[in-house]
Amino acid sequence: MKIGIIGAGNIGGNLTRRLTALGHDVSVANSRGPHTLTELAEETGATAVPVGEAARGAEIVVVTVPVKAVPDLPSGLLDGAAEGVAVIDTGNYYPQRDGKIAGIEDEGLTESRWAERQIGHPVIKAFNGTYAIDILERARPAGAPDRQALPVAGDDEAAKRKVRALIDELGFDTVDAGGLDDSWRQQPGTPVYGLREGVDGVTKALAAASPERTAEWRA
Repeated sequence: MKIGIIGAGNIGGNLTRRLTALGHDVSVANSRGPHTLTELAEETGATAVPVGEAARGAEIVVVTVPVKAVPDLPSGLLDGAAEGVAVIDTGNYYPQRDGKIAGIEDEGLTESRWAERQIGHPVIKAFNGTYAIDILERARPAGAPDRQALPVAGDDEAAKRKVRALIDELGFDTVDAGGLDDSWRQQPGTPVYGLREGVDGVTKALAAASPERTAEWRA
């Protein structure tokens, strides 16, 4: 599968490593340019490209950049993507880093609903509460008793199925966390955020979430 990854930090870098190892054709980009990704490209066999080319031909595009950087993504980013492209948003809103974003703070949009509006395409929220090291080290075969589960939220059911299938291939179970307006249940400060448990534990954590954001989240 052709996959584009925008952002080569901890999550983006480790997804590049795993997805290329699984045989996917991965293009990876960051804000500093492909010349800064030479080492990652040589290590993994991924193709380092400018951000504007990362989605070209891709069936799945992973956007894994700071929330404040989402509006700076090139317009028409997905114009060359495959028909029915699924876009994964891994972002988390941290006011201490991102500054105040009115759409999230004042209008009450979930992080990924806000990001979706900036990108202009439906997104699927996944990997946002996953430790990057787990992507490398905690993959397990289907049915393993210690297989970790990840919550996945989104409105586009076809895209969600595609993303959940990819996560299964990566070695993790998934739990359908509802639509994008329900994705507050997996934002920072909720019980499922950073949780290393299976389907039952993740399902219970999602149900236990409160829409009240913590003081730390609002700092």
